[in-house]
Order: sequence, then C-alpha cells, then structure tokens
Amino acid sequence: MTGYGRGDVDHAGLKFSVELNSVNRKQSDIVTNLPRDFAQLEPRIRQAINEKLSRGRTSVTVACQEGANGARKLALDTVLARSYHDAMRDLQQELSAPGEITIGTILQAPGVMRFSENTVNAGDAWPSVERALNAALADLIEMREREGKHLAKDLIHRLKLIRKEIKCVRSLFPEVVKKYRAALFDRLEKAGLALALEDERLLKEISIFADRSDVSEELTRLESHLAQFAHHLRKNEPVGRTLEFMTQEIFRELNTLGAKSNDAVISQHVVACKAELEKIREQIQNLE
Repeated sequence: MTGYGRGDVDHAGLKFSVELNSVNRKQSDIVTNLPRDFAQLEPRIRQAINEKLSRGRTSVTVACQEGANGARKLALDTVLARSYHDAMRDLQQELSAPGEITIGTILQAPGVMRFSENTVNAGDAWPSVERALNAALADLIEMREREGKHLAKDLIHRLKLIRKEIKCVRSLFPEVVKKYRAALFDRLEKAGLALALEDERLLKEISIFADRSDVSEELTRLESHLAQFAHHLRKNEPVGRTLEFMTQEIFRELNTLGAKSNDAVISQHVVACKAELEKIREQIQNLE
C-alpha cells in the first residue's frame, strides 16, 4: 500500500527529521538513507518499521540539521591563519612588494574561518530519531488506512457481484438434469431407438449424470469462502496474505464448478465470477 509520513523533533539545538515513503510490494522491503554518523541506528529503525508494517517497499530518509533555535558557531583555524600570514610576509619580502598584511586579508583566506561541524553521537540521538520515526509512521499508517478502507469498499462490491452470480447458478442447477434428460430422449428418438421413460438403463444414465454434475457442495463452500473473505476484510489487522489464500480457494472451487456444470449458461456465470475474482486478486496485492 502507498503512503507518506514525516516526523520532526527538535532537541539540543538540532532538528531530527524522518521521512517515510511506502509503495506496493507483496513482501516487506526497507531501504534506508541515513547520515554516516547514524549508520549504527539502521537495525533499530528497521525493527521499528517491521513492527508496524508487514508489506510494501518502504524508503526511510533520516536527516539532522541545525534547529530553529540552534546557534551556528564559527570555528577559527589559528594554525592555518598563521601559515597564511607567514607565507604572505615571505612573498612580500621576496618581491619587495609594498602594502600591509591585515587581519581582514588573512580571515578571507580559504579555511581560516568556517562554521563548525556538529558531530552527533548516534546513541544520544536515538531517542529523538525514534520520536520522529514514530510520528512519520503514524502519518504513513493513517494514509494507508484511508486507502485500505477505499479498497475494502471496492472488494465488498465485487464480492456482492460474485454472490449474485452464485445465486443464479444455484437457481439454474436443478434445470441441468431436466435439460440433460430431454436432450437424451431427443437423441434417442432421432436415432430411432424408442425406449420407455421408465427404462432402467435410461434412469441409471440420468442418475449417474445427476451425481457427476451435482455442484451443491461447491456452491456451499463458495458461499462459505465468500463470507469468510468479507469477515477478514472487517478485521483491524494485516489480512493481505490470508485473503490471498482465500482467493486461491475460491478460484479452485470455481474451476470445479465450471467443470461439473455441463451447462453453457452456468459456465457463463462461472466466467463472470472468475473475472471479478481476478480483479479482487489484483487489489489484495495492495492490502496490508
């Protein structure tokens, strides 16, 4: 599932920022982008994310910079300044060049005066990074939940369409045996084989056909699977892999139903069910 979250925490004049981006992926995959000083925090960050997210490719970016109240300090390299001064004086004497070597000239030399670099201890920074990470996770999860609710509505709509098709199959099934019996007598008449309606051989043939084409068990299991699917959709926990398994079971029952029906009209309803189920299968790849 897709989502974005950001968390910012100010501490001791520094601002710690964590950004999370999540896109659809069947398994969990975490990609980190951390400052060099924070490399040792990667296992903790991965663990915190894995505790909250079970699927998707999640990109993590951690940054540390001067906070709003942080005062940037200047660093003066006196050794480098003295080296510049001595070199300028020696050059002036060698060239007999007039002029005054001022402090302003030396301070403008590269590297003499610069902003100091803050070195942050990763262990000391972790509580602030963790707070920023949790805030980013909360934002991301909220966005994913909104997307999940939208997807759930679409899935429930498709479940209703499949139930409608299954209901039609259940109503058509009793006519299948009658149609087979009529077709059998019609073929016998055309072949010039007149047999009584109560002929034992005919009744046995019709009985065998009725037994082989009985799909009542498949219809019952399908209705049960669809009900379980809808039940899991209402759970407030990761259900993506469970729904994948149930989709496979529904597809298996539909295959059996289509193979046993021996009726063109019922086959059309089965194909319609498979079409909706394929759309469901694609959608649940995006569910947590």
